[in-house]
Amino acid sequence: MIATGATPVCPDLPGSDAVEICGVNTLQSGVELHRRLDAGNLKKAVVVGGGYIGLEMAEALVRRGLEVSLINRPPEVMDTLDQDMGQLVSQALRDLGVTLYLEETLTGFDTKQGKVTGVVTDKRSLPADMVILGLGVRPNTSLAAAAGIPLGEKGSIRVNDRMETGRAGIWAAGDCAESFHLVSRKPIHIALGTVANRHGRVAGINLGGGYATFPGVVGTAVTKICHVEVARTGLQEKELRKLGLEWVSAVIKSRTKAGYFPGAGEITVKVLAERGSGRLLGGQIVGMEGSAKRIDTLATALHAGFTVEEMINLDLGYAPPFSPVWDPVVTAAREAAKML
Repeated sequence: MIATGATPVCPDLPGSDAVEICGVNTLQSGVELHRRLDAGNLKKAVVVGGGYIGLEMAEALVRRGLEVSLINRPPEVMDTLDQDMGQLVSQALRDLGVTLYLEETLTGFDTKQGKVTGVVTDKRSLPADMVILGLGVRPNTSLAAAAGIPLGEKGSIRVNDRMETGRAGIWAAGDCAESFHLVSRKPIHIALGTVANRHGRVAGINLGGGYATFPGVVGTAVTKICHVEVARTGLQEKELRKLGLEWVSAVIKSRTKAGYFPGAGEITVKVLAERGSGRLLGGQIVGMEGSAKRIDTLATALHAGFTVEEMINLDLGYAPPFSPVWDPVVTAAREAAKML
């Protein structure tokens, strides 16, 4: 059984071995970062990367009183969202006090006596007492590759439905292993704890003499940046473009509760549907408290292969403290159906 996980992406750039350049991918690395912050004397932090870890660390550092900048190569943060939805998250970070430098590429680090003093991009140099790398992870598959085990998407270990590798009697699960995307119908590598746990369950049953299969994923993920909840599932527009699919997209703004109910917050829902068939292809949500877990309705519909027309009449729960009469997810599906 190979369960070697993933390793953080650490670019080999000038100055990258300096002190106070940190990755946050394990409990121990988080404890160490906390210790450095408690020691004081850190005033300016630069976060490189606008994914889940980068954004959560940017928020945490602002709350610790540091002046925080974030560098991101794509035009908006949260590249797992379409650009129009990512804009909402970028604005939430600005409102929190994070300075964003978008469409900039990391080229190196300024150092003095072995300690980082700044971050260099293709457009500027930013002073820094601490740098957080949030550039994602890559499958930790060097052992598997050396053993001649076939690799797949992004260098992850290729497995069948039972999590067995291309070598009989050798299994793999977790962030080092490949998954299958139920919407694109193609292999994919997704480094998420939810996926890793399901991988492990299936592999464990089979290793123990039972029989289980892992049918695949739809790429569901949620996070929270300050007061803004973010969620996504299925495919993005750039992925649909690459697959050669035609689609319609509907974006609606609604409320998390009945509009007249105290505490009702804004929610934006985007739904993508295949032109012609109406098949649901993906969805994204950005909004206030009570928004993100609505993505589970879209994820379930993707697993079931629903069209947006079929989603309109879903018998979802309603009461004013929880939702408008028409849930925002259903409203978005209805708008997509109109466009078809």
